[in-house]
Amino acid sequence: MVGIITLVATLVISLLVTRIGSVALKLTGMSQDSARFQARSAYTGVGFTTYESEQVADHPVRRKIVMALMLTGNIGIAVVIASMMATFAQNTEDTRTWTVRLVILAGSLLGIWMITTQKFVDQAIEKLIAWSLKKWTQLDVRDYVSLLHLAEGFVVYEITANPDDWITGKTLAEAKLSNEGVLVLGIHRKNGKYIGSPYGRSLVNQGDVLTLYGTSKRLEELDTRKAGSEGDEAHEAAMIRQVKQEQITEIEDSI
Repeated sequence: MVGIITLVATLVISLLVTRIGSVALKLTGMSQDSARFQARSAYTGVGFTTYESEQVADHPVRRKIVMALMLTGNIGIAVVIASMMATFAQNTEDTRTWTVRLVILAGSLLGIWMITTQKFVDQAIEKLIAWSLKKWTQLDVRDYVSLLHLAEGFVVYEITANPDDWITGKTLAEAKLSNEGVLVLGIHRKNGKYIGSPYGRSLVNQGDVLTLYGTSKRLEELDTRKAGSEGDEAHEAAMIRQVKQEQITEIEDSI
């Protein structure tokens, strides 16, 4: 009986640990599904080689979380095996004793499954864990590579405003880069001054370095766009393509 209690308690603790790990990974910017998958993989020692696994390995906070899950997972698996042996390895010829043990174990596992699959219980546990982690830890460290979807065609790109570039000598309002699907995150002036989230009246001077966010194809074209009528035509064409893309996105969202 002691073995069954130990086994059930270990399984409950294991579920709680993996849930804490998944919420902790989620707080670093991972999606909920990816966080749960990686937490369970680390705890069980499966070690799937996926793109998300590379994101975990490259992130210092996530590495610590996964290492803790791997350590506790090894301990938990060892306890489960020992509890199973203690429960069923005892020599007994009493059939009813075996039946009682199996019924208690099956009932306990069924109860755990029913409780953990309830949506309101799941949400309550996740909120409590998230609140605790935010209050007592410093895990709210976002992975901006994931948040900005930089692996899906979007990049953070720097371009230098050269004398013959289309962007040089224009204010951001005149350039209308947002109409091309390009966001200006900052301007690093030639004199060393940095302007974060610049206004539309900010002028792009020769030698300025602009930090931009958008698709790699669009930013590469902008980086090579030269001043003059050809540059203006390229700007107009880019704005038309952006409008069409936005229309396609709206249609896809409505489906």
